[in-house]
Amino acid sequence: MRIFIKNMVCPRCVSSVEKIFDEINVPIKNIVLGEVEPINELSPIQLAKLDELLTNNGFERIDDKRTRLISAVKTFIIQKIHHQESLLLNMNWSDTLQEHLHYEYNYLSSLFSSVEGITIEQYIIKQKVERVKELLVYDELSLGEIADKLAYSSIAHLSAQFKKVTGFTPTVFKKQFPHKRNSIDKL
Repeated sequence: MRIFIKNMVCPRCVSSVEKIFDEINVPIKNIVLGEVEPINELSPIQLAKLDELLTNNGFERIDDKRTRLISAVKTFIIQKIHHQESLLLNMNWSDTLQEHLHYEYNYLSSLFSSVEGITIEQYIIKQKVERVKELLVYDELSLGEIADKLAYSSIAHLSAQFKKVTGFTPTVFKKQFPHKRNSIDKL
């Protein structure tokens, strides 16, 4: 049995969900972003308590297959953009998603767009821009290094995309809004 969990997007989320399972005395075989594999089946009482605790902590158990698939798309994208050292410049998102999730990309794209109201590509751009904001705030990398890290073809491409999404250039954003970032699970 695997339990799929919405909004579980970072290592801290994994720790939080792990604590919730400890609280309801359910041992876990494996836990990764968006997924928990308990050792045993949960009773209806345990599931009800799990749902309550997850909701109280900003998470949600996902039962619907389509919703699980969309959540898997989001989790994979977040994992690649926010938790990987750097993206490959020639990475093809459609091929990578198709290979990872074992669904035709056209199906994934159509499902994602119909439910989320934006394309997978737009979601990827939003996540990349949010990561750029994070790296700008840390002030440890130059704009060129950020562009390389997130597989932009150039600083100009990064800046144009950033401005299109935020309305500001990266430089203006860094000066005027050093703490204006969005939670990645809310994008």
